[in-house]
Amino acid sequence: MSKVSTYLNFPRNTEEAFNFYKSVFGGEFGGGGIARFGDIPQLGGTMPIAESDKNLIMHIELPILGGHVLMGTDAPETMGFKVNFGNNVHINLEPDTRQETKKLFDALSIDGQVTMQLQDTFWGAYYGSCTDKFGVQWMFNCTEKIA
Repeated sequence: MSKVSTYLNFPRNTEEAFNFYKSVFGGEFGGGGIARFGDIPQLGGTMPIAESDKNLIMHIELPILGGHVLMGTDAPETMGFKVNFGNNVHINLEPDTRQETKKLFDALSIDGQVTMQLQDTFWGAYYGSCTDKFGVQWMFNCTEKIA
């Protein structure tokens, strides 16, 4: 079933932020727990993760209210990110099909900026991101498998 969540980027304090949100909303971290940058498989041609970044959070999620899920990641400058107020929030769409994902991605990208083309990822999703013409940041994460 399709779903929408909010994705937050922090410079290096995602764990602190999400422990705070957990104290407010209760519950447990979902999605298999906390995934850290040190857990990423090193693929050919990719830059190695700096030792100082390996314990940072690659992905975390916390169910909050009414089925809504708050998700987050560390986005440190050592990895080329510059987190500012306004670029630290994405709307994360998880359509049921690759076809629907591409349709939404293409439509929201018109007159905007593609920040990552739709592609298959190491975590098993068809993923991409863009900023629309109004400056809203979108992430697309489809888990439909190719038949």
